[in-house]
Amino acid sequence: MKITKPHAAMFASPGMGHVIPVIELGKRLAGSHGFHVTIFVLEADAASAQSQFLNSPGCDATLVNVIGLPPPDISGLVDPSAFFGIKLLIMMRETIPILRSKIAEMQHKPTALIVDLFGMDALRLGDEFNMLTYIFIASNARFLAVALYFPTLEKDVEEEHIIKKKPLVLPGCEPVRFEDTLETFLDPTQQIYQEFVPFGLVFPTADGIIVNTWDDVEPKTLKSLQDPKLLGRITRVPVYPIGPLCRPVDPSKTNHPVLDWLNKQPDESVLYISFGSGGSLSAKQLAELAWGLELSGQRFVWVVRPPVDGSACSAYFSVNSGEIRDGTPDYLPKGFVSRTRERGLVVLSWAPQAEILAHQAVGGFLTHCGWNSILESVVSGVPMIAWPLFAEQMMNATLLKEELGIAVRSEKLPSEGVITRTEIEALVRRIMVEEEGCEMRKKVKKLQDTAEKSLSCDGGTAYESLSRITEESEHLLDRVRCMARGA
Repeated sequence: MKITKPHAAMFASPGMGHVIPVIELGKRLAGSHGFHVTIFVLEADAASAQSQFLNSPGCDATLVNVIGLPPPDISGLVDPSAFFGIKLLIMMRETIPILRSKIAEMQHKPTALIVDLFGMDALRLGDEFNMLTYIFIASNARFLAVALYFPTLEKDVEEEHIIKKKPLVLPGCEPVRFEDTLETFLDPTQQIYQEFVPFGLVFPTADGIIVNTWDDVEPKTLKSLQDPKLLGRITRVPVYPIGPLCRPVDPSKTNHPVLDWLNKQPDESVLYISFGSGGSLSAKQLAELAWGLELSGQRFVWVVRPPVDGSACSAYFSVNSGEIRDGTPDYLPKGFVSRTRERGLVVLSWAPQAEILAHQAVGGFLTHCGWNSILESVVSGVPMIAWPLFAEQMMNATLLKEELGIAVRSEKLPSEGVITRTEIEALVRRIMVEEEGCEMRKKVKKLQDTAEKSLSCDGGTAYESLSRITEESEHLLDRVRCMARGA
């Protein structure tokens, strides 16, 4: 048996927010670092993952293979009303026996296993198959720092943060405000706390942690994570910043009416509005947002879904929603579409976000602050209106506004009450036409340049990080070859 290349197996959670960064990581390992890559994903998303890969610029189907794993039946293991993250974690955990059998069947065994946050229970397969193990954080270094640090807190420190609502001081990092803390960490009696907080103690058992960020975005946090006198004393393994991982844009392969409409608009004149694949607003907030956009007088593209009262993290919705005669969905103010028709475009449910943000007509992005969306905005040089809804999005919004200076945000969190049309109008004008927006646009374009440099094969930090992982995998491959010759 002749083994010539390192081979990475990747275990990805379902959902495009998880799968797309894994695909892009796999492409880089294969295209620039000589790996064979096998991506394992639950069958619900395996076909989509294969399609995303094959339709992506620069892919090589001979080096990356997507394999679907049958989704397990977890109906007897988790309450139907449980938080989605719990269901996802249990699904990934129950899939490990199938993953083990698939790896065992491989003619050329992987030299490295890369798992995402929800697949960390699979790390034990590293010892079974003599693989290096890496944890891939599709979010940022700030999230990683909190996840690592939280399970090491003394009880009184944790109570100061959770009960007295004082900022959480992280060694060498900006403090985390109570209102920015993930719901996961707020109630020790909840299953989500009991499942996810202990995961912070698992990170140091891997051979390394891969994180989708780069030095110019989070210099203090990355330095702390690798400094043995700061958070590095907890991390204890290398942290590899390999960002930004984003789906590349090829306008020649994208045919969508939104892009045709954008082609007719002036440069940097359009605000793009989207709350991600699952973010939802209440009926009242949806109406206020519509009025705010109308009052602002600015051009916009709005990806809109039906409202969900009481839940910001909703399931997907049908695009076949009820409409009234003027073409306005019945959950928006009557006549909204007809009144804004000359300068606005309402898109139901989905639009090609990366391509829209990369279009020269787009000058701002009202976003829920999911990390993937933030990265797509930065690599396109587009400043943001931060509208965080759940998970680490509040921390992300603070990073954008307070540290990077590339976003504006409302006075109160959206979770604390309805943001009025008057404030929305002001936010839109601040980002699109006022001097503040111009300054942020300059800052984000500088950050865009650093993103390109990070990915460069000529000394880029992302490239260098993956080169270090390649060297480690090749050293292991050399040992395997020696063992094979000895046998």
